[in-house]
Amino acid sequence: MKHYAIIVAGGKGNRMNRDIPKQFLELDGKPVLMHTIEAFHRSAAQPEIILVLNILQHQFWAALCATHRFNIPHQVIEGGQERFDSVKNGLQVINTEAVVAIHDAVRPLVSPELVQASFEMAMEKGNAIAAIQPVDSVRIRNNEGGSSALNRDELYLIQTPQTFLSSQLNQAYQQVYSKEFTDDASVVERAGFGIHILPGERSNIKITYEQDLELASFLLKR
Repeated sequence: MKHYAIIVAGGKGNRMNRDIPKQFLELDGKPVLMHTIEAFHRSAAQPEIILVLNILQHQFWAALCATHRFNIPHQVIEGGQERFDSVKNGLQVINTEAVVAIHDAVRPLVSPELVQASFEMAMEKGNAIAAIQPVDSVRIRNNEGGSSALNRDELYLIQTPQTFLSSQLNQAYQQVYSKEFTDDASVVERAGFGIHILPGERSNIKITYEQDLELASFLLKR
């Protein structure tokens, strides 16, 4: 069965107060997005890589690839209005039974080993959702303005990759978009499939704030 990776690059960088989208910010000499693609290319799974990118950024990305002599094979397709639409666009170019990993472009520190593990679990169980458990105490706000404690041992912080058999994704993404679809696992779960947790990596951070870029640089140097 073929392996694919859909890299979703739709961020605008608003939380970092930058004009340039987060996936294009420089991290140790090259754009964040290049680190992300390299991790999938280095994995034993060797997936075909589909980059979903805002159509207005295609030329900019092509110029970056030329500047950095970035030649890892990948297909660039047009993104949609919502992340849901972007993933759906990515699925439309996969025309065979496959195992498909979906990954945030701004998680550049994902290891090739985690990528490989996600494909292996998805082959066995139908899907694999990378996640870690919180180390801090957790509380939930109630309607009265107060809060109550939750058992952190029962909670997971969801990451990507989220990897699925294409049959699950194709069925799930026939649904009408809902704001409750916060990630691909929530879309697939709504379609009636059980979700399987794969132990993630604490270093697999998402670049959201300025400090995250500094932390990613530190972790890369290690």
